[in-house]
Amino acid sequence: MPHKIQTKRELATDVFTVEVEAPLIARARQPGQFVILSVNSDYGERIPLTIADADPDRGTIRLIWQRIGKTTMELAGLREGDSIANIVGPLGRPTHIDRWGTVVCVAGGIGSAPLLPMAKALAASGNHLIAILGARSKDRLILEEDFRAVCDEVIVTTDDGSYGRKALVTEPLKEICHRQPRPDRAFVVGPAVMMKFCCAVTRQAGVPTVVSLNTIMVDGTGMCGGCRVEVGGKPQFVCVDGPEFDGHQVDFDLMIRRLDAYKDLERRALERYQEHQCKIGLT
Repeated sequence: MPHKIQTKRELATDVFTVEVEAPLIARARQPGQFVILSVNSDYGERIPLTIADADPDRGTIRLIWQRIGKTTMELAGLREGDSIANIVGPLGRPTHIDRWGTVVCVAGGIGSAPLLPMAKALAASGNHLIAILGARSKDRLILEEDFRAVCDEVIVTTDDGSYGRKALVTEPLKEICHRQPRPDRAFVVGPAVMMKFCCAVTRQAGVPTVVSLNTIMVDGTGMCGGCRVEVGGKPQFVCVDGPEFDGHQVDFDLMIRRLDAYKDLERRALERYQEHQCKIGLT
């Protein structure tokens, strides 16, 4: 069943958001869950995207993605009124939400999208929220105002210092972890290497940390095995056992190696797509 795009806009350089019709998913979704979509009905890649928000009354879900590969480039080419061929969900285990006290939420780049529904649920449960939002530059930062609407404190960092504080997210995270009293819990979402170093900071400070490993998913239904990671020395499949895990138990070095395994295939698929677009005069 096709899913019509109601609204579409560009949030930042190469980052897009749509509200798309998916009434059953909108009613059932919980923070932390994701969908699998196919842009068209022809044979093609199925990609996982976190449900950034939902409106059960309108029957829509909000998706956010970065234009970086062949399928995300196809998706970015759709317009309002166009349809996404297939969307399956909600999938994955929902975020465990409790009233812990002070919670620090750390996002790197596009990680702000899956972190936002978690932050909203944490705030609704009465937690004191501190958000750290990191981006390479000001034009890559997303959802700052959304986080300011639900968080008690928001710290923005950019790699180049073009906005907010010139620093990596680990720098303010370390400072917050040494406050008295220290945070009761941390939620971290972003590139694997960023999550690895954030977890090193929180482990040293003794702050329990939840990470979302959605970046490694391929099939999203537990069938392909592409998202296998090690957590506490045991194999886990991110799409069905996660996507959230105890960050202090994740083998990030193994995860990073597995992510690298797909880079050549992704590059070749993007090159073929761009060559085809040039041939038919669309680029």
